[in-house]
Amino acid sequence: MSPTQNDLERARRAWAYRGQARPAFAVLPGPGQESVWDYPRPPTYVPDTRTVELYAGDICIARTERAIRALETGSPPTFYLPPEALDRDRLVAAERRTFCEWKGEAEYFHVLGDEGRIDNALWRYPRATDAAAAIAGWFSAYPALLRCLVAGQRARPQAGGYYGGWITDEIVGPFKGEPGTGHW
Repeated sequence: MSPTQNDLERARRAWAYRGQARPAFAVLPGPGQESVWDYPRPPTYVPDTRTVELYAGDICIARTERAIRALETGSPPTFYLPPEALDRDRLVAAERRTFCEWKGEAEYFHVLGDEGRIDNALWRYPRATDAAAAIAGWFSAYPALLRCLVAGQRARPQAGGYYGGWITDEIVGPFKGEPGTGHW
C-alpha cells in the first residue's frame, strides 16, 4: 500500500537536519573531503565520471563512468549506475520492496555471484519521484553485500543495514544509521 500525501509530508518533516547548517557534532572536512552535513534534504543527484565497479566475489557485475551520486543530509553518497552497465544475466528479481519519502518505491534484486546467490544486494526506483527522476531505473548496491569500488577505492558500508551509502575516504560524518542517530 502506497503512503498518502499526508504520510509523505509527515515523514519529510520528521527529519531534524536538512543541510541548512552543519551541526556542532559534525566532523570538519579536510582538503578534498566532503561533509555529509553539507548535503541537502531532499537529496540532490550529481553525475560522477569516476569509474564505479560492482563485484560479486571475483565477478565484475557492473562497470561505468556514468554514475549518479545521491547526496542527502547525514548519509554517505549512494551511487546509482545506468541499467546498461550491469550484467543483467546475474540479477534475479526479489520480493522485497521499501519506500523512501523522497524517491518512491524501491524494488530489489538478488545477485548470482561465484559463490552463490547474494540476497537483496541491489535496488532501484523504477518510477522515482520528483528530483529523483534522474535515477529512475538505475541500480545501486549495498557495499556490505558486494564489493563496490569508486576510482579503485573500496567503499565501506553505511551502518545500520537499511541505508545503502558508500563511505570513501573523501566523505566525513558522522553518518545516519550509526547507533543513536534514529532522530536525525
